[in-house]
Amino acid sequence: MSAEKVFVVTGAAGGLGWATVEALAQSQRARFALIDIDRNALEERATSLRERGLDADVFVADLSDESEIARLVEELQQQFERVDVLVNNAGITHRSLSTLTSNRVIRRVMAVDYHAPVELAQGLLEPLRRAQGCVVNISSMAGWMPVLGRAGYCAAKSALHQYFETFREEVREDGIRVLMVYPSFVATNIEQNALSGDGGRAKHKQSTIGQVRTPQWMAGRIVKALEQGKERLFPLDKTLLGAYLYKFAPRLFLKQMVSNFRVELEVGRAERAAMLKTQPSTQES
Repeated sequence: MSAEKVFVVTGAAGGLGWATVEALAQSQRARFALIDIDRNALEERATSLRERGLDADVFVADLSDESEIARLVEELQQQFERVDVLVNNAGITHRSLSTLTSNRVIRRVMAVDYHAPVELAQGLLEPLRRAQGCVVNISSMAGWMPVLGRAGYCAAKSALHQYFETFREEVREDGIRVLMVYPSFVATNIEQNALSGDGGRAKHKQSTIGQVRTPQWMAGRIVKALEQGKERLFPLDKTLLGAYLYKFAPRLFLKQMVSNFRVELEVGRAERAAMLKTQPSTQES
């Protein structure tokens, strides 16, 4: 078995995924398995790594599709005997009130943000065992507290947290580690590509709290936490304070949350009013 390290990264074509690949490439030499739905962008990233003398393989997959994940796992198992680091970075979100969000949108968010990381970790269990590897999950502070307009996203990240906190203890004796990463606001395309309630593109501006960090800054912290053997990485900003406030004074937190994200309610009310106007009126005969 080759001793060459293998790093598998989802959502690797851009944003935090690519920034993490670059940070990993600077810290240690390895072969990269780059996963994304965007083939052209992925090929460009792989070419960039190869020009630096690094091995890079491209895997195109829609992580909202269970059958594609199964195919992806099979391809990875066939190509790599070991996986030293699996970075579950790919993710999507929505910005829409729960009452105005279709089941299709909620299912897609849950599929990408929760089911895909679970299925990849389970599918690559043997290569991770062989390498005494680490699963890095990019979660969110939204998994610790509610955020208006993101009920499905909050639910998916909460599920991710609970699953892998349990998973970690079940595989600890196998030598597999788990690093849970809880960013606050990072300047990536996940918010720019946020879904609306009907599955289109959310058009209103994203509401944020505190400083919006760059992907490169966040990736540097992730790689440092990975090298230090940490199990959880939290942001040291207002969102962490918000999580404590929600735990110890939930009513106060909720009032502040509604104030900070009131635009979500306003947009939702406007959308609801527009929907009512387009509905045909009915009269009793």
